[in-house]
Amino acid sequence: MNSESQFSSPVGAGGDAVVPVSVLNRAIGTMLERSFPLVWVSGEVSNFTRAASGHWYFSIKDAQAQMRCVMFRGRAQYAEFTPREGDKIEVRALVTMYEPRGELQLNVEAVRRTGQGRLYEAFLRLKAQLEAEGLFDPQRKRALPAHPRSIGIVTSLQAAALRDVLTTLARRAPHIPVIVYPAPVQGAGVSAKLAAMVEAANRRREVDVLIVCRGGGSIEDLWAFNEEVLARAIAASEVPVVSGVGHETDFTIADFAADVRAPTPTGAAELVSPQRVLLLRDLDHRHATLARGFGRMMERRAQQLDWLARRLVSPAERLARQRTHLQQLSVRLASAGARPVRDARARFSLVQMRWQRWRPDLTPHRSKVDGLGERLDRALLRQHERHIARVETLAARLEVLSPQRTLERGYAALLDAQSGRAVRAPSSLKPGRRMTVHLAEGSADIALSDVQPRLTDGF
Repeated sequence: MNSESQFSSPVGAGGDAVVPVSVLNRAIGTMLERSFPLVWVSGEVSNFTRAASGHWYFSIKDAQAQMRCVMFRGRAQYAEFTPREGDKIEVRALVTMYEPRGELQLNVEAVRRTGQGRLYEAFLRLKAQLEAEGLFDPQRKRALPAHPRSIGIVTSLQAAALRDVLTTLARRAPHIPVIVYPAPVQGAGVSAKLAAMVEAANRRREVDVLIVCRGGGSIEDLWAFNEEVLARAIAASEVPVVSGVGHETDFTIADFAADVRAPTPTGAAELVSPQRVLLLRDLDHRHATLARGFGRMMERRAQQLDWLARRLVSPAERLARQRTHLQQLSVRLASAGARPVRDARARFSLVQMRWQRWRPDLTPHRSKVDGLGERLDRALLRQHERHIARVETLAARLEVLSPQRTLERGYAALLDAQSGRAVRAPSSLKPGRRMTVHLAEGSADIALSDVQPRLTDGF
């Protein structure tokens, strides 16, 4: 849009338009805001001031130029850090005009340390890669031991986080030994050294849980805990690992790979150590419960002992009682054994007498049976002779009608070789057809070469 359309002004004596300064500055600011979108600008902080209203005023510069900046309180309160003189930063800002003074400035919406954007992108890429491989899967994370026999710490010996962790452990669980695996927590090649200490703790098998920690700092300061080598070492650890890196708002790759993330190093120490006071209180409670249970058991045993004592009898008296009882049983057994025998003999005699009285006379019946047997033998013999005579008659008739006897008289049987059926008509005889001829002394396979059928009434 033409800038002349944004304002109207009186015309001077020479016919040229006269524009107020405020209107001109407003038009220039509008053009700047429309021409330059939000952009990231890098430089060094200079003349930083925090106003009583909460707004930030500063400049960013490089070797050739500088630019004034303003960051209003609504944006500044969400910044992760407060810039200091000489800091290398990057600002996301809109190019504007401060109309009262006619000065060009950057209206800052976000601020970060130089290189933080690239580091954050690398952080996101590595996090996505390891998450896709399953290193952050909750199923593979292990629970922390409720009562560890020893606790390991991987951090720098000069780190303030180590003092906080040791102080917390000494206060909560002074009875648990602590082993420190020293490694630097900032600088080049730190991740490999931290990973080596994690592997050493697993190799030595001298701790039940491991804390990997350091104090807070910028993303550059914490970058050693965002390296792949440390994340894989933590994920492969057989000892449960608690990550306590930075402050509660700081997240690193090590936090995701660890079995448990603590908001701070002190929080990590509290997670792995049971509170000694609570343990002693629980121990006293269990001791009292055990004592009460033991006392009740002793009372029940004493009562049972009294009851058994009342039932206790002298061995001699007990033997005399058993002897008397045994004699009574012997008498009862003898009388009980004799009575069934007597009853059985009486019943047997009675049955024998009744049987003798009702016993039948078999002599006449036996003679009759013998006569019937002789008649049956003679009848069977006569029937057998009739059957033999009939079989001989049928055999003679069969011999007369035997095909073999017909063949012996000079006849022959002609059968088709394929179907096995007898050939009866001359029309069935065709050249090349295979036949089987049965004679009196055997058979032969033939093939017809020349056939002249001739119908006759007989020989």
